[in-house]
Amino acid sequence: MIWASALLLAPWPGQVIAQSSATSEAARTSVAAEIRSSVGGKLRDFYGPRGYWPLWIEKGKIGPQGDALIALMESADADGLKPGDYDLRALKRLKGDADANGDPKLLARADLAFSKAFAALVSDMRKPSRKLKVRYLDPEVEPKDEEPREILRAAAVVPSFVDYVKGIGWMNPFYVKLRKARTGFAERWSGLPQVALPADVRLRPGMKSGAAPLRRRLGLESGAAYDKVLAAKVKAFQGDHGLKPDGVAGTATIEALNRGDGYYDRLIALNLERARLLPGPYTRHVVVDAASARLWYFSKGAQDGTMKVVVGAKESQTPMMAGMVRYATLNPYWNVPSDLVERKLAPKMLNGASLTKLHYEALSDWSANAQRLDPANIDWRAVADGRTELRVRQLPGGDNAMGKVKFMFPNDLGIYLHDTPSRDLLAKPARQFSNGCVRLEDAQRLGHWFFGRPLKAESDKPEQHEPLPQPVPVYLTYLTAIASGDGVQFLPDVYGRDVM
Repeated sequence: MIWASALLLAPWPGQVIAQSSATSEAARTSVAAEIRSSVGGKLRDFYGPRGYWPLWIEKGKIGPQGDALIALMESADADGLKPGDYDLRALKRLKGDADANGDPKLLARADLAFSKAFAALVSDMRKPSRKLKVRYLDPEVEPKDEEPREILRAAAVVPSFVDYVKGIGWMNPFYVKLRKARTGFAERWSGLPQVALPADVRLRPGMKSGAAPLRRRLGLESGAAYDKVLAAKVKAFQGDHGLKPDGVAGTATIEALNRGDGYYDRLIALNLERARLLPGPYTRHVVVDAASARLWYFSKGAQDGTMKVVVGAKESQTPMMAGMVRYATLNPYWNVPSDLVERKLAPKMLNGASLTKLHYEALSDWSANAQRLDPANIDWRAVADGRTELRVRQLPGGDNAMGKVKFMFPNDLGIYLHDTPSRDLLAKPARQFSNGCVRLEDAQRLGHWFFGRPLKAESDKPEQHEPLPQPVPVYLTYLTAIASGDGVQFLPDVYGRDVM
């Protein structure tokens, strides 16, 4: 019965786990004591309030988040950064010594070194490397250099620190996905022969000759036929470059091929810079992309929803700007832009239309105390000729251009998010039609997200203002290169902002 005696004397698995956990906690306590005695500078502001408890140590070693950080730093060139700036060799050596020795002093040094390196990388990754024309309407949304304590505190409270580092959780998902896609894109399309193709040809599958330059450009074996292999390669190129993957090398495809590798890498880099200015998903915020005419909203580390929007036309572009959505206006007026009053409304009045029946009213000025004007006393010819500027607003109702609600982030350009009765434009693939404002596919859904409840006017009274429980940042950006599947989708540069 020796085996029975051994079984009785052996600890139960639960006891082993408890003993292991107690040992691990004791080791971390020793490391905390060493951190307390050696930490200084800005790192003390992070470690002090948490009792100098280590961030990177697990079971007497640097945890897997340390390996994830090293791997991320090794690929920092994808962020426009230099891996050599982070002294990776010393960090790896310190990790190896600390893990092998288990000495609390070495582990404390390693914990502090990893925290310092992590804070530096996050700060650099968030910092724009080029000047972009973005208007910041509120101090809360202006880019700023975060202190190490803020960067480390955010990392210390996420559900999984390892996943946070691996997934670059402090960056906006648009940035993270495009960064990853950039690597795969380069592997597929960089380094191919930069053969100039005739711009006036149209090549299609089945052709027996004429495809030799195209085959060379795409790195295929020599020949002149447009066979299935070439067609598949062309389709793959088209799919990765935002073109219709029909396998036909027409004008747009030839133009894209002739731009060369460098053009697309620079375009991806430019859009990474635009995405770099967006907050991470743990910040509750809204993103509007004028290039794809879509809106997304995020909180608690995840995307909560998305919807189509209509944005500014080429002649009345939605600007790149950021502000704080502070209140909603129910039953809004629509203040008609002066050029539309001149070009659209005044000619109707000269042809005998009724301002009242059209559900508009004219006002004496742009102040809050403006007086209503009698349409019969207005010189509509002077308005139509541009000699008189007239304030006109559309009354609330089913045909109001603002719909039932608009969400306000105060700015002098009159840009805001709003409902719309014009649903037909939302069905179009390209949705750049507005005068600069953002028309929402589902204003009620976004309102529910803003307020945590259905948003409904208490009466028919115009301009009912409802403050948000907490102001929410909104970022209006312009992303002409986005991750799509395993590739990169390049969107039309409608606004002409991709000059490089």
